[in-house]
Amino acid sequence: MSTSASNDVKKVTTRSFHLKKKAGEPISMLTAYDYATSLALDRAGIDSILVGDSLGMVVLGYETTLPVTMDDMLHHCRAVARGAKRALLIGDMPFMSYQVSVETGVANAGRFLQEAGMDAVKLEGGSDRAETIRAIVACGIPVMGHLGLTPQSVHQFGGFRAQGKTAAAAAQLVRDADALQAAGCFALVLEAIPSELAKLVSERLDIPTIGIGAGADCDGQVLVTHDLLGLFDRFTPRFVKRYADLHQVMAQAFEAYLAEVAAGRFPGEEHSLAMDADEWAALQAELAD
Repeated sequence: MSTSASNDVKKVTTRSFHLKKKAGEPISMLTAYDYATSLALDRAGIDSILVGDSLGMVVLGYETTLPVTMDDMLHHCRAVARGAKRALLIGDMPFMSYQVSVETGVANAGRFLQEAGMDAVKLEGGSDRAETIRAIVACGIPVMGHLGLTPQSVHQFGGFRAQGKTAAAAAQLVRDADALQAAGCFALVLEAIPSELAKLVSERLDIPTIGIGAGADCDGQVLVTHDLLGLFDRFTPRFVKRYADLHQVMAQAFEAYLAEVAAGRFPGEEHSLAMDADEWAALQAELAD
């Protein structure tokens, strides 16, 4: 465990986010979808773990996040909650879990806390989601907003494209950010927008901004852990920095295992169990009779 995680075992909360923004301390966030990864992130001292609907692509193998269901999300959220006790845990509300009606959105948001051990939820969209956000927050459920490239709108955007690049689009994003803050969001993800725009929004808002492909001036940063570790190689967004190439490490390990099994070198004596000599002798005698 890192020194920072060892010395500060207090639970990270939404208030922690606000205090960090006020103090000018960057907020760290990564994704996790299973017990082992969430345990490792928690031990490293990551501030927040997002159980993202990105699991549809990096874990379940879909082309987009759209096929991910509430059952998928709750299953993976429960696994993450078993591993992480310190980080702020945020569950991503999947496609059509909040768009149908305000009532549906509130009910599904509640399931993330009641059934899956999350501390908060995240949903995509701007001013058009303000009513739903207000209703969820009114129930005592913290909400993180998400603007810019919102993957659940991939077909509307015509692909995974950067957003807010024109003056008109940037102005609308600023208005949406204001609306989400007014609706009660405790923080806001800004994805794949110009760094100047992200800086403007971050300085304009009282709530923290978490950037992904939005430059260095957001109040925090988030990446998909599979991208960071080199575990998802279908494509790599420009804004991703790979800190490891675990696909290569895994391939080397699998090839070594295959070679040792084929050559009869694994398992060795040190990997095998031995029967007590007397018991073995007794077995042989019993079988001889």
